[in-house]
Amino acid sequence: MAVTITSLVLFLIGLILGGGGIWLIALGGSWYYLIAGLVFLITAWLLFRRRSTSLWLYALFVLATLCWAVWEIGFDWWQLGPRGGVIVLVALWLLTPWARRGLRGPDGRAPLILAVLASLAVAGYSMTADPHDIGGTLGTEKVAAAANLGGDMPAGEWHFYGRTPFGQRYSPLDQITPDNVAKLQPAWTYRTGDVKGPDDVGETTYQVTPLKIGDTLFICTPHNFAIAIDAASGKEKWRYDPKIKLDNNRQHQTCRGVSYYADAKIAAGQPCAQRVYLPTSDARLIALDAANGQVCPSFAEGGTLNLMANMPYPKSGYYYSTSAPLIVAGKIIVGGAVNDNYSTEEPSGVIRAFDVETGALLWNWDSANPDVTTPLPAGQTYTHNSPNMWSTASADEKLGLLYVPLGNQTPDQLGMGRSANVEKFSSSITALDLNTGQLRWVRQTVHHDLWDMDVPAQPSLVDITTASGVVPALVGPTKQGDLYVLDRRTGEPIIPVKEVPAPGGAIEGDHASPTQPASDLSFNPKPLTGADMWGITLFDQLACRIELKRLRYEGRYTPPSLQGSLIYPGNFGVFNWGGVAVDPVRQVMFGM
Repeated sequence: MAVTITSLVLFLIGLILGGGGIWLIALGGSWYYLIAGLVFLITAWLLFRRRSTSLWLYALFVLATLCWAVWEIGFDWWQLGPRGGVIVLVALWLLTPWARRGLRGPDGRAPLILAVLASLAVAGYSMTADPHDIGGTLGTEKVAAAANLGGDMPAGEWHFYGRTPFGQRYSPLDQITPDNVAKLQPAWTYRTGDVKGPDDVGETTYQVTPLKIGDTLFICTPHNFAIAIDAASGKEKWRYDPKIKLDNNRQHQTCRGVSYYADAKIAAGQPCAQRVYLPTSDARLIALDAANGQVCPSFAEGGTLNLMANMPYPKSGYYYSTSAPLIVAGKIIVGGAVNDNYSTEEPSGVIRAFDVETGALLWNWDSANPDVTTPLPAGQTYTHNSPNMWSTASADEKLGLLYVPLGNQTPDQLGMGRSANVEKFSSSITALDLNTGQLRWVRQTVHHDLWDMDVPAQPSLVDITTASGVVPALVGPTKQGDLYVLDRRTGEPIIPVKEVPAPGGAIEGDHASPTQPASDLSFNPKPLTGADMWGITLFDQLACRIELKRLRYEGRYTPPSLQGSLIYPGNFGVFNWGGVAVDPVRQVMFGM
């Protein structure tokens, strides 16, 4: 009975693998699964006939599969496991007395045992190997004798989202070293109490970068509570609740950071001498006294700036702030997130500069009308549905330049009817005059973006030592994996950027750009092949291989299609809002 049931199971496995294998071959894929299906069918027949040659055949198949798997993906345990797991389990079952009962002919246990042992040996070795590891040594020598950190503050302070307006995310502290980092122990734990509720949108996430000013940490939570925490003890000093209302139209419910400002016109210790600015998911910007969390009434209207002012289509939940505004040169620079792919009647992606003390609008840069940056009067609206900055800007006050990472116009995957200015500014790093908002330069990272490849992160500014001297540079990470290293004065590449051919053939009425920019510094992953398809077992891996061949896929920038396109890297990106960090002393970039 056990032999009969085993034969039936192997027969069913053979049918599944064989049928799927034929389909995969017809689509131009691997022949392995058809061969595997045939082996299972023949093994089932031999086992049903009580022939011990079934074990010999299966032993050869196990060894052949092992060789094929190592040839295809190397000694990568997570890739070897799905290819061999079921096959080795079947081999172990065939070695049991129940499966072998009544078999006639030369004993096939020895070759099958050897095949299983070989598979286990390769599996064991692959668990200790890391085929993706790239060995190297990080230098410790200083390249810059006097590094430009982009701001003057005590070494133990963190006053901006990226520590300084340069967005370097670099700390000059040196107490923690590679030698002692493993010995660190938690000093305290603080819990915000802000948790995702049953009525929250799916993307309710905790993504904050704390600020550290003096002895206090300042954070915000997904539901926009602003909290001050004693940095030494972890005790809460104060908490402010803006009482936002939940809205199912909102795509994201998060707060990545607050902004800090010290008003030199107000004596230390007086109300609102130091302020924390809280962006909210219902499109407000609230000024709080850093000392006690009380609203600062002198800012805007009673302490609150309405970011929906002059907005077209001011629908609730369609425009909001997720990232910390940048405060520089007496201005607070505000962008905002708009919902992707909800509507063609979206609010504007306008970039605005407000007086940090009063909340008065100083200038606005509307990409559809880039030359007119004077404050828009009441009763008029900005251009709807324009590229937006949902991340954080960086700035070089000495150069008087603001660096804005811009997203794509929604709907992100449809490019019909886009204006010339949308085509120019979408998915770009754009430099504006810090004092007037006037355009200084633009560097586009995707032409005619059909993939939602926003520039997602704050550009990091660093002065690079080159053979020609020190160059003020900008490092801009992108979703598609390219890193743009530009002269931040002009936007011209320091590391070369080339135009490379790109796949064509967009849907009817649309078009794809014949070329796309590509930086020589890139984490762009290699194009996908059938060997990259994932699965827990060879069955779902086969299904993934079939699906890969059914979809349109011609590498990076495969246009959307009615057939269905595989987009890789996807719009979550190689890099996203977390950006990169740069060490201006050693002139090293860190990314993940």
